[in-house]
Amino acid sequence: MARPLAERMRPLTLDDYAGQKHLVGEGAILRKMIDSGTLSSFILWGPPGVGKTTLASIIAYKLECPFYSLSAVNSGVKDVRELIETAKNNRLFQQKPPILFIDEIHRFSKSQQDSLLAAVEKGIVTLIGATTENPSFEVVTPLLSRCQVYVLKPLEEQDLQELLDRALSKDPELKKRRILVEESGQLFRLAGGDARKLFNIIELLTQYQPEDPVIINDENVLASVQANPLAYDKDGEMHYDIVSAFIKSIRGSDPDAAVYWLARMVEGGEDPKFIARRMLISASEDIGLANPNALLLANACFDAIHKIGWPESRIILSETAIYLASSPKSNSAYLAIEKASSMVRQTGNVSVPLHLRNAPTQLMRDLDYGKDYKYAHDYRDNFVEQDYLPPEIKGKSIWEPQQNAAENRLKEFLKRLWKNRFQ
Repeated sequence: MARPLAERMRPLTLDDYAGQKHLVGEGAILRKMIDSGTLSSFILWGPPGVGKTTLASIIAYKLECPFYSLSAVNSGVKDVRELIETAKNNRLFQQKPPILFIDEIHRFSKSQQDSLLAAVEKGIVTLIGATTENPSFEVVTPLLSRCQVYVLKPLEEQDLQELLDRALSKDPELKKRRILVEESGQLFRLAGGDARKLFNIIELLTQYQPEDPVIINDENVLASVQANPLAYDKDGEMHYDIVSAFIKSIRGSDPDAAVYWLARMVEGGEDPKFIARRMLISASEDIGLANPNALLLANACFDAIHKIGWPESRIILSETAIYLASSPKSNSAYLAIEKASSMVRQTGNVSVPLHLRNAPTQLMRDLDYGKDYKYAHDYRDNFVEQDYLPPEIKGKSIWEPQQNAAENRLKEFLKRLWKNRFQ
């Protein structure tokens, strides 16, 4: 079975490398570094499919350095330490330090990143990291201070055209087919500056049209992409559709569906922090007071994935998604803040009742700030009936408990205190 087109078309030299002229063009900073044969550790920051991995491989090939590669998605601290030990032992027989390439370095936890520090500082390895996230937020400061950061840009249309022409003229598999390019607008638009996505769409087109000629035009591009059920674009419409299905599955109390859509996001390379943030929102908006522990677990999940990294973080996300989907549901807190916000917009900045105002100075006390306020803890059951809403909206109901065990308990407690307010 032939390798994917994106792999077959991966360039081996800078002459075949598309885009990033500001880094590797004549006289550019990385080109000078490569030509001089002296390489320092650096991090490549840019969107997916712009050549971060390819550039690291070309540099190692050009400098004739040993090249070690790790993916932060499926590597742990043990893998890092073992690889560094291997590089240290082999260094005895090598003049130049080996290159250690770490893809998606932003997914490494702090402990994983810390395990790199000594090797980078002592020159045991030259680190090249690749990230789609801002390194200043995702890479620990000690490691970041030892690396330069180079920003890669999305490929421009002329770069994509160059890649398309090269694929059609040089790829042995595509050369077996008769391919006619009638239009390339949708092809380049859906590629979105991503070489890998461009090649994937070209392959989809050849599968979508099994008979020659293969026609590349806007209609066929859209049809082939829509026919691919595994498509997942972290920045496109499919991204939002799958996230929506995930949240609606949690809201609908279907743990099987929730984990399925979670897996779609995980396999599609979604940022785990994005998933965790969405579950934090769902824990408050959809589960809320029916199970307040859901928010605690979602928050613990968000904290844990910052410490653990891939691939173990996917287990934490799965545990949280199943718990949220299996929890009783209530959106009473969401409805309450929506109702209160609407009330604020309608009534404007009504005054705080005098008895509820703070009175830190004698002047304020002379103006009756805080006068007649009843301190709840001075009364039986730590409660005393008094008005807390402004007179303009006195008696208005805002939070309305829903029918679930937890809120029923809250409602009964409030009914005992307030008598007729909570029916």
